[in-house]
Amino acid sequence: MAIYVDISAAVHGRAGLGRYAANLARALVDVAADRFAFFYNRARDTHLPPGVEHIPARSVRAGYKPWRMAVWLGQLARLGFNSLVPDAELFHATEHLLLPLRGVPTVLTVHDLIFHLFPEHHKPLNYWYLNLALPLYCRRATAIIAVSEATKRDLVRCWGLDPARITVVHEAADPRFRPASPEAIATVRQRYGLPPRFLVTVGVIEPRKNLSRLLDALDILRHDEDIHLVIVGGKGWLTADFFRKLESFPHRRAVILTGYIPDEDLPAVYSAATLCVQPSLYEGFGLPVLEAMACGTPVVCSRAASFPEVGQDAARYFDPTDAAEMAAAIRAVWRDEELRAEMRRRGLAQAALFSWARTARETMTVYERVLSGM
Repeated sequence: MAIYVDISAAVHGRAGLGRYAANLARALVDVAADRFAFFYNRARDTHLPPGVEHIPARSVRAGYKPWRMAVWLGQLARLGFNSLVPDAELFHATEHLLLPLRGVPTVLTVHDLIFHLFPEHHKPLNYWYLNLALPLYCRRATAIIAVSEATKRDLVRCWGLDPARITVVHEAADPRFRPASPEAIATVRQRYGLPPRFLVTVGVIEPRKNLSRLLDALDILRHDEDIHLVIVGGKGWLTADFFRKLESFPHRRAVILTGYIPDEDLPAVYSAATLCVQPSLYEGFGLPVLEAMACGTPVVCSRAASFPEVGQDAARYFDPTDAAEMAAAIRAVWRDEELRAEMRRRGLAQAALFSWARTARETMTVYERVLSGM
């Protein structure tokens, strides 16, 4: 018998979901390697995350969209996909996709309800699928893990789920996120063309990241500050409006698009920044806040959703719908060296409260409660 953990998102390198699956898998193996097996949907050029290659794994080969439809239809028909995870004691779905299994207890991690709360920020097909499928998965799961209190509140408020079925288990920054050496910082400055002082924002470029309004704030700031903005992240969906705005932006040369940056370089990029700004309209957890703090970088961010829960008093906050307030919060930290030093100290302490070892222990507690019949 084995506890199966779905690591498909990690195998496919799917941004935040992939980091969650990979880091959780490694941390669980550190706790009790002999209790686990992994499951994933194979695709071309997929690779197991480092550190878990020795753990037994089962997989299925299917395209991403066909596989999502198969799982949803299987749940609707109450089929059993048990042959895919033989001798499963428990199955943990780490992204929003719960295998239909007969006689096997399940745990489902819910990261956010962005698609439900901000439908205009999702592609129609994705919005349609998630609004039909995820409520069903939540009802069918034996227990639910929410990555923040904010996500738990949304699940209860939007879908009327019993809060007793939902356990909050926070994520953490990967251990590699720590203050970088001067040599590493110099290397990434040269590699990515980073200026001496800059703001950095990290995340896939998509509407909910609120980057268009961040440009409005930068426009305000550039009237009296020589501020550059570095945007780290690949293109997501519905990006046309942002890029049109960027091309006509009067301070276009002050904005640097690095594209995706590998995790090996990202800590040094955070460390090189004067401060990190995260203006999202919504985040289920907001991992870049913790990553920046773990690197000793002051954080100024939106007060929406989970950000205040993660950053506590180590960050400074603004209304993400108000560009003037955003600019004022950034300016206050940008200009005050003593404040940045204090925020660096508080941020390092705040980030240290989160660890993947703790996440694994708390996740194991959920498993044990489910296996004991809750």
